[in-house]
Amino acid sequence: MRVEASWNGATLAVSGNIIVIDGRTYFPPETVDQALLVPSDHRTVCPKKGTARYFHIDVDGTVNENAAWTYADPAPAAAMVSGYIAFWKGVEIG
Repeated sequence: MRVEASWNGATLAVSGNIIVIDGRTYFPPETVDQALLVPSDHRTVCPKKGTARYFHIDVDGTVNENAAWTYADPAPAAAMVSGYIAFWKGVEIG
């Protein structure tokens, strides 16, 4: 089954190889339109997954701040999502 992430009329990612952890859908990086992601300085720490770094989503100049994240160096328990990208803040997954 292919799953799509979209926001503001743009397709952010499409994949049949997603991983779902804690109710969040993680997309392989090669399935994400990286041109729509702008690196953010925002970081959070999850005791189970490690430190997440965030991206803003920019679709035709409309920005959704810190609406995507990845674990570049996750904790061992979350190693399977290393480099995968998840979305929130109004991004539709379906």
